[in-house]
Amino acid sequence: MWTCEDITIKNTEINEDCFEKDSSDIYMENVSVIGKYVFDDAKNIICKNCSFVSKDVFWNCENVTLINCQMDGEYLSWNSRNIIFRDCTIESDQGLCYMNHVTLENCILNQTTLAFEKCSNINATINSKITSVKNPISGVIKAKEIDTLLIQIKLIQKLQKSFLKK
Repeated sequence: MWTCEDITIKNTEINEDCFEKDSSDIYMENVSVIGKYVFDDAKNIICKNCSFVSKDVFWNCENVTLINCQMDGEYLSWNSRNIIFRDCTIESDQGLCYMNHVTLENCILNQTTLAFEKCSNINATINSKITSVKNPISGVIKAKEIDTLLIQIKLIQKLQKSFLKK
């Protein structure tokens, strides 16, 4: 489904790599997807009650809303912007990184490591522990617990300089 518009998929199982590249205005409900890079450069996506097993579900995507979805993958949502996760369960190695304007509401992050690397404008409420968070740029992350927080010194110095300017 490359370069398609106005897509609606309901009650379906999909097993495909690079499923929706450069597509827009996508609505999915009760869909199960297994495959690498499910959405690549796609925009205006709404997914309800879906499950994704993928290397990266949303790669370079824009304007994404996920409601009550389950995601399991290595890199989830890298380089995406304006993405909202509501009531979602996520398991990922180095997931949720390099994003701008990311919101997580009432979500669970199982075995999620190195999350939020270089993310900006984060608004996250996590109802579980996060295994590790690495170098977030800006925003708020609320979680029951964060096992490991990794912050690089150069990033801290950069943040200090930006706060001193204000």
